[in-house]
Amino acid sequence: MDPNSGHPRRWPILGVLVFSLLAVVLDNTILNVAMKTIADPIAGLGATQSELEWAINSYTLVFAGLLFTFGVIGDRTGRKRMLFIGMALFGLASLASAYSQDPAQLILARAAMGIGGAAIMPATLAIISNVFPPAERGKAIGVWAGGVGLAVAIGPITGGLLIEHFWWGSVFLVNVPIVVIGMILIGTIVPESKDPKPSKLDPFGVVLSIIGLVAIVYGIIRGGFLGTVASAEVLLPTLLGVAVLGVFVWWERRIDHPVFDVRNFSNIRFSSAIAMMGIVFFAMMGGMFFLTFYLQVVLGFSALQAGALMIPFAAAQLIFAPLSQRVNERFGAKLSATVSMITVTLALTSYAFLDQNTPVVLIEVIFFVQGAAMANIMPPATTAIMESLPREKAGVGSAMSNTVRQVAGALGVAVLGSVLSSSYRGQMEPVLAGLPADVQHSAGESIMATMGVVETLGERGQALIKPAFAAFIDGMHVTALVSAAIALLGVAVVAKWMPGKARPVQQAEKKEPAVV
Repeated sequence: MDPNSGHPRRWPILGVLVFSLLAVVLDNTILNVAMKTIADPIAGLGATQSELEWAINSYTLVFAGLLFTFGVIGDRTGRKRMLFIGMALFGLASLASAYSQDPAQLILARAAMGIGGAAIMPATLAIISNVFPPAERGKAIGVWAGGVGLAVAIGPITGGLLIEHFWWGSVFLVNVPIVVIGMILIGTIVPESKDPKPSKLDPFGVVLSIIGLVAIVYGIIRGGFLGTVASAEVLLPTLLGVAVLGVFVWWERRIDHPVFDVRNFSNIRFSSAIAMMGIVFFAMMGGMFFLTFYLQVVLGFSALQAGALMIPFAAAQLIFAPLSQRVNERFGAKLSATVSMITVTLALTSYAFLDQNTPVVLIEVIFFVQGAAMANIMPPATTAIMESLPREKAGVGSAMSNTVRQVAGALGVAVLGSVLSSSYRGQMEPVLAGLPADVQHSAGESIMATMGVVETLGERGQALIKPAFAAFIDGMHVTALVSAAIALLGVAVVAKWMPGKARPVQQAEKKEPAVV
């Protein structure tokens, strides 16, 4: 295959890869809708709040911890093989999740799904980099990102429809036909590719990367659960993870066959794209965290309606992501990314002005604008990361991109969730002062917990609703401004370090005629 012309069937291959990724992305958004039903002791498994959180976090922990390793293994052993194995694992684990008999089984099955997802995600981007020529790679990654955006939007709607008409396990069972069809298409259409000259194995580097990433993600998850980042349960694993990754960097610089050449970070295009992606996902995932409660609790929309309200965000991604490379080529990465980051910052700032009386149309416009701006950030950033590395290391580049997204997103939920929780708890303390101590503690944790206490207190609890909504909205405003400030940091990173538009070679090489 000529690397300058690409694979003759590259566009059908792209379609198969986007379809294969559908199950993984759908699962990340569809599960949130089923949480309430899974907690029901009759209709579900009677899972506690802690068990529900681990049903989500067991997947995230394993997924983030193994992404990098599986990217490396895929480069060595074959990306098609890794994608096929990942799909099979994901399908079997989805089946096990659907028919779990208790919360412990569901948590273990979800962890197994994380193993499959970690094998699938980096392989899709690595294959795209291998089958598409450089001239079309940005457009292909834009289509890939648009497909991801579509799956993010249809996840909650699909979950709502399944929960309304079937049992809770259907939200996992829906993955199985997608996996089966995906495996057939992968086997018949997708070509095999791998690093033609793989270096010696670096098992110590691989183990360090897994331990470091798992420890950091675990610390972040605990931060989100406890509602603070100041606890020893949060700081110790996080600092351990940072220290281990520090050893990983030292080790990779020392040996002649690194699993990942950390000197790539000296490439300003690579490092600025990584930083921009991390900042965007930190701000976005933290923002989405409070928007879920705003739409469903404060505005009173059902899970299905709240999912439908996210369609403009996904529609904008679907429309603009495939066009992002053209915008990038026309105006240059620095200008297009800076304008897009400013737009994202303004969208996040606008959430600080939402309240109970905000028109739904205005919320939909904000979602669409934010989605359009992100569509012009993520594909070019991903392309910059992938093109900064040799094609034979595409799996490592893809894994690095996705690892940053996962860790930054989890960190955003933990940190911004703590900001929201702290603000809400502080404002609700005087309101809950007359209640028993245990009720005060539980009701002050979150607006969902307050609404649960309201139901148990009957008429007496109705007096808590209005101050709870006011406290949540105030906390949301503070969190939105913190999120916007972090996005503003992304503007500074892009404006300072992202390379500008390349000058045409003819112009750059023109010289004054020599004087004889």
